Amino acid sequence: MDCETCAFYAYDEDYEEYYCTAEMDEDDYGRLMQGHYKSCPFWRNGDEYAVVRHQI
Repeated sequence: MDCETCAFYAYDEDYEEYYCTAEMDEDDYGRLMQGHYKSCPFWRNGDEYAVVRHQI
């Protein structure tokens, strides 16, 4: 899973950078940064048209 395709990946115009908006606590963030997960457990498909393509 790639952050660039995640629904929680947002752009901050003030800081001019992308950041993760997923609701996670310090423990979750620590486990994520230490590599305890094979992939991000918070990743959600950010493709708004995925549902539409699935229905066709």
